[in-house]
Amino acid sequence: MEVAIKAEDPMSLVKYAIELKKDYLTDGMKFEQVWCVFDKDDFPLGEFNNAVKLAQEKKLKVAYSNQAFELWYLMHFDYMHSAIGRNVYIEKLKRKPGMEGTYRKNDNSMYRKLLDRQPNAIQNAERLISQYSPVNPGRDNPSTTVHCLVQELNRFI
Repeated sequence: MEVAIKAEDPMSLVKYAIELKKDYLTDGMKFEQVWCVFDKDDFPLGEFNNAVKLAQEKKLKVAYSNQAFELWYLMHFDYMHSAIGRNVYIEKLKRKPGMEGTYRKNDNSMYRKLLDRQPNAIQNAERLISQYSPVNPGRDNPSTTVHCLVQELNRFI
């Protein structure tokens, strides 16, 4: 099952997912996992961390990126450990092989374009997240856990 919504902030998304999960369970639906995917963007550190914490308390999984989802895409090409602005991620993507000037948000072909580089992205993301101890999602910039969701999805292909 796939459910996609657009929430105004990470906490709204997490609360929506909690209610949706509760409704589905009440209707007798069974599922193994519920994932929330969101970015840090400019949301306040405390609000972002509280959304991650609430999701975990309610047994939801979280794939987040700090600052932006495009960090995950860049990890397919290079290891990045310096904080940069969200608009800089996009400019860097537009200079990568196969993406020259063509990157646009919500591009349905991104999976196909990046698939061969996915092992590199997973390795880079794992390396990046391992540098933070303890992990503080809102403060750890850059960071991403999108690789956790990708690895889970890869179990089914």
